[in-house]
Amino acid sequence: MITKKVTVKDSHIVKIAVERENHIAQLINLDQRHPLASKIQDICNGWGISDHQNYALQFCESNNQKYVTEKNRNEIKNGSVLQLQYSPSKTASDAMEVLLNGSPQEKALRLKDLTALSTDHTFALEFIKEKGLDTLIKMIEDVGQTNEDILKYSLASFVELMEHGTVSWEVPENSFVLRNIEIVRNFQKYPTNCGESALSNLENIVQCSSKHVLVAEDIKLQDILRLLQEVNSPVMRQNAIALLNALFMKADEGRRRTIAHTISAKQFRLALIGNGLGTEMTHQLYVLQTLTLGLLEKRMRMKMNPQDQDAHEKIKELRRIAFDDHTNALNQSDDHIRRGGGGSGAGNVNFSQYYKKLGFKCDINPAQDFIETPPGVLALDCMFYFARNYTQQYAKIVRENSCRADEHECPFGRTSIELVKVLCDILRIGEPPAEQSGDFQPMFFTHDSPFEEFFCICVITLNRTWKDMRATAEDFSTTFSVVREQIQRTLKGRPENLEDFRNKIALLTYQQITALRQQERTSKEECDSTASAIVKLKEKISPHILELIKQQRLSFLVEGTRFAKYSRGTRTKDKFWYARLSPNHKVIHYGDCDEKTIPTLEELPKKLPISEIKQLLEGKECPHMKEARTRKSAVNLAFSITFENMEHSTLDFVAPDESIFNYWTDGINALLGQPMVSKQKNEDFDTLLSMEIKLRLLDTEGVDISKDPPPIPEDPENYDFCFEG
Repeated sequence: MITKKVTVKDSHIVKIAVERENHIAQLINLDQRHPLASKIQDICNGWGISDHQNYALQFCESNNQKYVTEKNRNEIKNGSVLQLQYSPSKTASDAMEVLLNGSPQEKALRLKDLTALSTDHTFALEFIKEKGLDTLIKMIEDVGQTNEDILKYSLASFVELMEHGTVSWEVPENSFVLRNIEIVRNFQKYPTNCGESALSNLENIVQCSSKHVLVAEDIKLQDILRLLQEVNSPVMRQNAIALLNALFMKADEGRRRTIAHTISAKQFRLALIGNGLGTEMTHQLYVLQTLTLGLLEKRMRMKMNPQDQDAHEKIKELRRIAFDDHTNALNQSDDHIRRGGGGSGAGNVNFSQYYKKLGFKCDINPAQDFIETPPGVLALDCMFYFARNYTQQYAKIVRENSCRADEHECPFGRTSIELVKVLCDILRIGEPPAEQSGDFQPMFFTHDSPFEEFFCICVITLNRTWKDMRATAEDFSTTFSVVREQIQRTLKGRPENLEDFRNKIALLTYQQITALRQQERTSKEECDSTASAIVKLKEKISPHILELIKQQRLSFLVEGTRFAKYSRGTRTKDKFWYARLSPNHKVIHYGDCDEKTIPTLEELPKKLPISEIKQLLEGKECPHMKEARTRKSAVNLAFSITFENMEHSTLDFVAPDESIFNYWTDGINALLGQPMVSKQKNEDFDTLLSMEIKLRLLDTEGVDISKDPPPIPEDPENYDFCFEG
């Protein structure tokens, strides 16, 4: 009998294989419009299984073993291979039976399986419904447990179950919190995985539970220091720093300053940045950097109080250190010369000349210079630190500028106050940490007073740049734009320590900055010529430039990108997935990955044919960002792909940065035949067009190209031309 071949034209039907252990696979057509339960019943009937309600389909890729549900069934594509397994409710029930009545060896094996199963949201809900979470908590709290595997896998399973966010962190009792604290404090006695899970639990408890006070009281900073010094596990180290960050954010100001003071000690600093820096570790250190520098915000936003004697003494000390030889005699009779008033030098005519030489705008009462916020009294703190710790350089800068007879003196007071304001802006002091990695600078973990030392290096650079530019008071803004660029360019190189920063910024002189600016301006400037010949040349080569940009975007998509996973608009820690375009530009391959490896096309199990893409959504239009309570930056980096035939399914992305966002959105638009509209595309187009025009016009250098074509010359008197050979 010859079976007639039927061509399936319905796009809702996918051809798949369903496997079952020790059975021959079934090849079936799955109609996505029909309920899954009825199809599972048909599959069970094919194998003679009567209790079909206890079975479910499951993906069987190495990095995707989720149960197939009505919500995720759209992930099934033509050629997918699924497995028939016990349903989540049946599996959860069987697991509970073993956990309650099995032998230690059986419990350990079942818990190991449970660790993987718990990542599936459907199974997690069923297991929690069976009171599995309570059972795990009891197993973790059992201090008499001698089987390390049981503790290790029960902790790991608990972490995975809580990641789904369906159970409040208020549920675990104090005994559970204390048990995790005990594991962390005695980490040498337990497997590394136990410490990793316990630290993760404590971090979440601090962030999301009222029991954070218990953690803050029982976890000492020395415990975290000892752990960082002795542990080599990157995951355990980053979890320890994440816990430290959580404790920092929950603490009051006094406790925050205590933490900051403790971690500024050399042994703590070395432990923090030692043993390599992965992506997540760098992010946690960036958060810690932002939090510690954030303690400067109070001083940055504080105006100088006329009654603040300590601040007045600092101002007087700045004068004494700079002009010690000149004011010694005056200092001895300071109290007699003063004519009342509350400010430093207020009414003190004898000292106003020295405050003027120091570069204060208000030489009669320099305290007035510290009213503007930012930088407030933080500027005075930095100036005083520089004068005390770099006395010779401070005195040299002040005296060199105060003794100049021309108009090129650099006013130390005014420029230092502005410099602190610039530094606070560059380091974003007072702003919360970004959700993405942000700008981690290792050098801020190499000194007890990193910001003050940073200021000292920058103020010396400022004075040198002022002299190189031969600047005057009128060039104040221009000079600071150069200094800001010097600092930012040096920070982009992520110097390892402050000495490295000092050496690198010393190479970025004003002349070097000018050369770099000219080079960048030349490479980016638009062709200003409006000559008709140039306009026509632009029109001629523009399609070629656009094609170059398109091919670059598609090549970038072929190389692929690692994206962080987001759940309910919030970034999921240590969870990544990878997406890349096939070399023939017809399919997007994607799937889960780890932090370091770059998967090949074969290792990415999921496929999205370009022909099935309906449209590209960006920003708040994306389904995963409509109700997200996340930072605006994450929303701006979000985009989604909708499918042509599956209205309720999207592939959702959050790009690591703006550049990758532009490349992917441009690439997808190019694949869909839509124009590329990103800001980056416009910049690339202008740059490439400008370069191409200049290259083609090299032979005309020095020739004046008129806006209009040259006039046609008049006819000659006759055409009797004579050519002599």
